Amino acid sequence: MHAVVTTGNGGYDKLVYQEVPTPVPEAGELLLRVLAAGVNNTEINTRVGWYSSSVTAATNQAADTDEPEEKADGGWNAATPFPFIQGTDCCGRVESVGPGIDSSLIGKRGLVRACMRPEGFASMENIWMGSDFDGAFAEYVKVPADEFFTVDCDWSDVELAAI
Repeated sequence: MHAVVTTGNGGYDKLVYQEVPTPVPEAGELLLRVLAAGVNNTEINTRVGWYSSSVTAATNQAADTDEPEEKADGGWNAATPFPFIQGTDCCGRVESVGPGIDSSLIGKRGLVRACMRPEGFASMENIWMGSDFDGAFAEYVKVPADEFFTVDCDWSDVELAAI
């Protein structure tokens, strides 16, 4: 598949369109064909390393620097896992399912909850699609099946991805 891979902190030169392996869903996961992905401040702020505690300037100042500096704590939770695929907001169609997931989901269109609670909602621990693990700026993305929500409406894929 093809994806836009973010290779480090910095400007647009850190975005590389390239061929990467298609993910394979494991137990409890599903593979989505990405129909549309939104771009929001999370993608920009992560790329420029703005979430780092060392940054005190505005986002545009971090993005405009001639000498971008890698930020070890520039992601939502810790170090950003460069290189990786960003894309937090996603509308997709289930392409395949991993072991233990109902195959009747194949072909369903829906949304992914980007902020995930792997320990359940009693815990404040969270991970972010497109920041802590590969996201939707690709032809396919694999996600936990319980973070995918089917949507049956007349909204376009782009409209749904913008939610």
